[in-house]
Formats: sequence, structure tokens, C-alpha cells
Amino acid sequence: MSTTETPRTEACAADTAPVPEAERRRDPLRRMTALARPRAGRFALGVLLGAAATGAGVALLGVAAWMLATAASHPAITALGISVVATRALGVGRGVARYLERLVTHDAAFRTLAEVRVRVYRRLAATEPFGRFRSGDLVSRLVNDTEATLDLLVRGLTPPLVSLVTGGATVLVVTAVYAPGGALLAGGLLLAGLAVPWAAAALGRAPGRRQAVARGRLSTALVDTLHGAPDLIAYGAMDRQAARVYEADEELTRMARRDAAVLGLGAGATALITGLSVWGALFLGVLAVEGGSLDAVSLAVLVLVTLAAFEIVAPLPAVAAKLGAIRESGARLFGVLDTPAATAPAGRTGLDPHGDPSLRVRGLRVRYAEDGPWALDGVDLDVPAGETVAVVGPSGAGKSTLASVLLRFRDPDAGRVELGGADITAHPADEVRAVVSGVPQDPHVFASSLRENLRLARPEADEDDLWEALRRARLADEVEAMPEGLDTRVGTHGLGLSGGMVQRLALARALLAAPRVLVLDEPTAHLDPDTRDAVVADLLAAAEDYSTLLITHDLTGLDRVDRIVVVRDGRVVQTGTHAELLAAEGWYRDVHPDLA
Repeated sequence: MSTTETPRTEACAADTAPVPEAERRRDPLRRMTALARPRAGRFALGVLLGAAATGAGVALLGVAAWMLATAASHPAITALGISVVATRALGVGRGVARYLERLVTHDAAFRTLAEVRVRVYRRLAATEPFGRFRSGDLVSRLVNDTEATLDLLVRGLTPPLVSLVTGGATVLVVTAVYAPGGALLAGGLLLAGLAVPWAAAALGRAPGRRQAVARGRLSTALVDTLHGAPDLIAYGAMDRQAARVYEADEELTRMARRDAAVLGLGAGATALITGLSVWGALFLGVLAVEGGSLDAVSLAVLVLVTLAAFEIVAPLPAVAAKLGAIRESGARLFGVLDTPAATAPAGRTGLDPHGDPSLRVRGLRVRYAEDGPWALDGVDLDVPAGETVAVVGPSGAGKSTLASVLLRFRDPDAGRVELGGADITAHPADEVRAVVSGVPQDPHVFASSLRENLRLARPEADEDDLWEALRRARLADEVEAMPEGLDTRVGTHGLGLSGGMVQRLALARALLAAPRVLVLDEPTAHLDPDTRDAVVADLLAAAEDYSTLLITHDLTGLDRVDRIVVVRDGRVVQTGTHAELLAAEGWYRDVHPDLA
């Protein structure tokens, strides 16, 4: 058996490895910025291009001021030739540099965002996300909070660095023209580029933090309303639920207004500082011209360059005001990425898909919290090749936890699960699920056609394969009777199908995957008695060629299985055939409907 790891396996292992505590305590903004580290060179190039574009804009106004002031003295046309060429070059260069800056930084940011999304999806695939997050909140984390990374990298990282480079260069040039003017410009840029953004960040910190949470609350309310609409209408609760949605929306709207107010204050403060700095430069320049230390042309350049320089720091207050929301979005994003994986990274690959299908469980122990009770406490179980074993017991006995372990949705806390002698926890989940397939308690049916729902298990399956799977699941006759056959649309959540048809479709999908072991977890939980009996018969008939584990609290039809294991409080309390358990004292005989 091969023990080599593929690059894909290594990437998955890295994305699902435990996050060190020191890393988890770092500021979310720093952690989000670190996500762009593999593309630091591209972002540095983007900063240089941005500085070139911004610097070209400032230089363009400075050259224009020099040319106009010089032209007022009616010099020879040749004296203005260089400035005319420079104006054209700066105008064209500014546009080209800005385009390249946007191209480089957005390309790097979108590539980083794509990698972050992959990391989030891999982490969710290993952490039982729907047991940890509400569906609407999870959608908000996947979309809005993940895309906050893009906002930070494009709007929160590049503009401050561009302002630092271009602002410093502009102050040096103005200082060379007139030192007091350079000092005045440096002071104005510090106020507009540091003090105003700092104040905007302080004012926007609390609203921004609440805004990300409010966005998740609104998404949760909307998803709950849409998914629960039939029940809400049936119980007359739709108005109350709609009021919750309106309340969440109003809260988010109030925060957006506060955010707009902060942005307005930042823009107004920057405009005020710009105006005062320009008037100050004009006043100092006029005094210098009267004193003979500055000529009129240099005065024009000083004033207009001072005016243009504040375009460098103009975006910073808006960026700073959003840092609170971005930080909270980052915290919510890392709340997903830091969630411990339910399964450990695989140590090897190469699980034989055609090997021995016998299943062996020894000393299996599982619990959901370090100090919580054991959901499974020392379970021993054997499913020999080709046999059907039923695991029964009351609700809360640990039956579904057993299914989660077998399907590699979580790892045991102790014990061992072997498939053909191989420890399944040592192999990637995808390899295990290619060998162990199942029908869950609530199988998901996608709002697509029957054909596409089946091909989810094996995309390359042809028409004959699909019909064979339907025949084995006892669903072929119903599908043939449908006008559109395999192209029939099943509706959202399979509302166009009966409960029994949904279960049979899930079974056909599982059979199409060609597994060696079938795990049927409460396959008749929500069916009426007549449908339930028919589905059990069909499931057991279709499973005859597999090593099958039937997990159920329903004791109907268990006379057809090879062996029954009774689990209570996470422990195996009885084992035997249907006849043996009916003859012995215990839970099985006490609750069996034939003896009621």
C-alpha cells in the first residue's frame, strides 16, 4: 500500500491542520494581509505603479503651472517646448500607470481571494459546518466576510503605501522649491493622511464591527424565512418572521447611515485641511515673492502642487472608516478557518477500491466535547463481506455518530475502524467515501433533473448506468412513467417527489458510486408506515451484494438482515439474529411491535 502523498493531499492537509494559538490571537487585519504574502512581489509592483500614476498627476499640475506662469511673460515658443511634451507624456503616462496598477493589484487580489475561498471550503468540508454555524450566517461568512479580503488588499493596503511613497517625494520636491512651503505641506499631509484617517477609524470601529454581525443576522433571517415559509404560513407566524427580517434590515440600514456620516466627516475634514494648506502656501509664497526669495513662476508651482498633493491622501479616510467592518469580517472569516477539523489529515493514500469489503470496529469512543458524555463508548462491531447488519436503539443512543465515523465526517477519540484490515482514519476522506457510500437520514436533492442528481455520484455515468441504478433502487418504473423521464425536474429540495422516491433516489445515487460498503442511516425516518415498509424492502433487496450497515430505530423488516446489534447510551448491549433477540430478554423484545 502506497504511503506517498500527492500535492493535492498535502494542500488539503495544510488547509485543515490545527491553527496555533499564537496565530489565532493575532489581529485579523494582520492575518488577512498575510494571506497575500505569496504575491507580495505583485502587490509591491502595484504600489510602484500606483505611486507612478499619482506622482504623474501631481507632476502634471506642477508642469502645467510652470508653463502657464512662464507663458505669461511671453517667452520664445521654444522655451515652452519641453513643458508641452512633458505635459503630454505625463497625461498619457498617468493613465497607463493607473491601468497597469489596477490590473496588477486586482489580479493579485482576486487570485488571493480564490485561494482563500478554497481554504474556507476545505475547512468547512472537514468541520461539520452546519453543526457549528447557522445556514444564513454561514452564507454571509462565505460571501461577504470572505470578500472583505479583497477590500483590504485593494483599498486598504495599496492606497496607504502609495500615499507614503508619493507624498514623501512631493514634500521633498516642494521643499527644494521653497522650504517653508515644504514644511507646511508636510504638516497638512500628516493631518489629512494620518490624523483624519485615525479619527475616521476610531469613529467607524464600533459601527463597522456591528455591521458585519448585522449583515450575518439579516442573511440568517432571510434564509430562515425562505426555507421555513410553508411552516410559517401554516402556523400564522409569517408576519412575525417578516418583522424580524425588517428589523434586521433596519439595523443594517442605520449602520450604513452612520458609515456614510463618518465618510462625509472625513471628506469634509480633508477638504478643510486642503483649503487651509493651499491658502497657507499662497500666503507664504506671496511674502517670499515680496521679499525676493521666490519668483512668480515658482509661486504658481508651489500653490498648484500643494493643491494637487492632497489628492494623494484623499482616499485614506474612507479606507480607515471601513477598517472596523473589515476587521470584524476578518474575525468571522478566521472563525471558520480556525475551527478545528473533525478529521485529522490523512497519512497515506492508496485504499484499494476493490479489496476486502469487511468492516471491523473495535473499542470505538466518540464525544463532542472534551468534558462531555461519550456518544459512543467502547463499541465493537463486525460487518462481514456481503452481509447486512442492523444497528438499532433508541434516539440518542449514538447510531448516527457511528455513521459519521464510518463516512469520515469525524474521527474517533479512541478505538479503531478497519475496512479490509486498513485503518480508515489513515486515508483521505475522499478515498474512504469512494469505498463506503451511504443514504443519510435526510438526503439532499438538488433543484435539478433526476439525471443530474444521479450523476452527482458518477459524472461519467452513461444512460445505461443510470437506468441500472434506478432499477436496483426500485425507482425505474416511476421514472419511466414520467413524461420527461430522466430529465424530469425534481424541484427545490425534491418537492416534486414523494418521500419514498427521495429515499430511493438517494439509494440509486449511492449504488451508482459503486461502493463496497453501504451505510444506511435512518433511511425511513420521515415516511408513513406503508411507504416505510416498501422502502425498507427495496433498500435491503438492493443492498444484497454489499456489506451493509443499516442504522435505524425502526424495527420493521429486520427479520431479513443477517445480524442485529442493539446500542444504548453509546454501548452495545445485545447482539444476535432477529429470532434470537425476540427470544431473549432485553430492549429489542420489549419494544418490538410484533410483541407489543
